Amino acid sequence: MAKHRIGRRSFLKGLAVMALTPAGIPVLESYALKQPGGQAVPNSAGTDLPRLKAPSNTCDSHMHIYDPARFPFAGAPTTAAIAEKRHFAGATVAEYRLLQKRLGTTRVVVVTPANYITDNRCTLDAVAQMAPNARGVAVLHPDVTDAELKRLDAGGIRGIRFTVFDPATAVTRIDMIEPMARRVNELGWHVQIHMRGDQILENADMLMRLPAPVVFDHMGRMPQPQGIDYPAFKVILRMIDKGRTWVKLAGAYLNTKIGPPTYADATKIAQAFVKAAPERLVWGSDWPHPTEKEKPNDALLFDLFGEWAPSKKTRHRILVENPAKLYGFPG
Repeated sequence: MAKHRIGRRSFLKGLAVMALTPAGIPVLESYALKQPGGQAVPNSAGTDLPRLKAPSNTCDSHMHIYDPARFPFAGAPTTAAIAEKRHFAGATVAEYRLLQKRLGTTRVVVVTPANYITDNRCTLDAVAQMAPNARGVAVLHPDVTDAELKRLDAGGIRGIRFTVFDPATAVTRIDMIEPMARRVNELGWHVQIHMRGDQILENADMLMRLPAPVVFDHMGRMPQPQGIDYPAFKVILRMIDKGRTWVKLAGAYLNTKIGPPTYADATKIAQAFVKAAPERLVWGSDWPHPTEKEKPNDALLFDLFGEWAPSKKTRHRILVENPAKLYGFPG
């Protein structure tokens, strides 16, 4: 794979890549400049605006709403474990709208978080509040009725998520994926998978035969420092070649040992996906960044996407055209 050449200097843990924004400004310098005009957004560091201009109808294809005052978290044995690993004081639609204003995004895909187990009311409410520019991804168990599936479909749900990377906080199981994929495929939904790279490798045969489209969370969670050299990366590419698999460019902080501001190792993975299959990628903010005690700067992360996809045409495809196709937004 041809590498995008960028300057280097010592920063974090030895050597970090100095990425460039689409305007030719190093990401670190752009971060330091704190471009004025923004405002504080809960669960997001900084107030600066990104230097990357979002095209019209840009979709944030991965975020979560937590509104425990209106929709209390579900009670389950895993709730305590989930709470220990989630860092936020709530994340409402009103607060998310501030992030949209800061980044210039319009469309959004709300994903039910683990705290709600299989209670999708908060997600449905958020989709309704942000209609017609919102879609949802639910969390369900195999005992869900056909009537409930139809109700969720009418409420804007377009997929189901299986977050199984951490057994301590998982509210679904790997053995649920295939039977549920058969059911939701009839509705035209997709199956969103949040697995570690080793889990993808271990379950490759099952994933390959799923009847429904598959969306991999967070760039497939390739282990570092192997990154794109880890065998699961090729598994995802083979699935993409079959024409029914997508990847979310989101959560750089989940795929890095180098860290901000460049996330150089995660950047290498993102760039490899962009080079291989730009027609099968969507971008997401992962707001309110529930895994992160120290919240990242969303302006920096959006500018970093510009480094991952330097071509304006490619960025438009990932931010606008692909999510319109995947989630059913108007073209």
